[in-house]
Amino acid sequence: MAQQNDTAEADRALKAKHRAIWASGDYPSVAAELIPELGALLVEACGVGPGDRVLDVGAGTGNAAIPAALAGADVVAGDLTPELLETGRRTAAESGVDLRWREADAEALPFADADFDTVLSCVGVMFAPHHQAAADELVRVCRPGGTIGLLSWTPEGFLGRMLTTLKPYAPPPPPGAQPAPLWGDPDHVRALLGDRVTDVTADRRTVVVDRFQTPEDFRDYFKERYGPVIAVYRANADDPERVASLDRDLVELARRHDRAAGSGPTVMEWEYLLFTARRADPAT
Repeated sequence: MAQQNDTAEADRALKAKHRAIWASGDYPSVAAELIPELGALLVEACGVGPGDRVLDVGAGTGNAAIPAALAGADVVAGDLTPELLETGRRTAAESGVDLRWREADAEALPFADADFDTVLSCVGVMFAPHHQAAADELVRVCRPGGTIGLLSWTPEGFLGRMLTTLKPYAPPPPPGAQPAPLWGDPDHVRALLGDRVTDVTADRRTVVVDRFQTPEDFRDYFKERYGPVIAVYRANADDPERVASLDRDLVELARRHDRAAGSGPTVMEWEYLLFTARRADPAT
């Protein structure tokens, strides 16, 4: 019993840390300015339409939930971080759509079994630390025959490389936590979902990001706005040499991925995996 209590307490502390990370900086602007089209793309790939019951897991500010609502679906947007949900509420109101916003842990969703026609996540569930637990929840709340749709950064793509770049500077992850970009590996996702899904599609695609004039602009933008980067810089704040080293590593990462190669504004292609499947019907 004591060990169970210790495990539960450690999990609560980890989730509190995750909330604080994503509440820091300005993730709403990152989603709106760099990847606004990805949510709608995922909604379209899932075939969301009028009357569908849709759950967006790790919804953030509603990058996928709001397009789903605009398509006529009955949408619940769930996220661990209340501050992101509050921004999403305002954005949805400005877009003229009504949907429900719910604080929700991707590894313990507060919804009934088979409650949704479509369960999707746009670069959201991938940041849940325990992948199997999150995958089990995606399946559980999706009805048999319903759709599970995931859009995740790949390990080999720019965001996957950025998270790898941060790793030597970050505190060690807690036991059992897995790297987020593994959700961008189709074999990993297939293994998580197993024979509980059918009709799998897994496509690697890229989104072009050309907002930054220089690699240094990219670094400074993420230092100010993107929670995981902010957290790593804070962890090294007392060591100027490590901060300077991380500064250089992030600039070099952006420079290596710059298609313009210094001839103009920085242009990068960020690779992601678009994964869709149907929940198998255990009765058949």
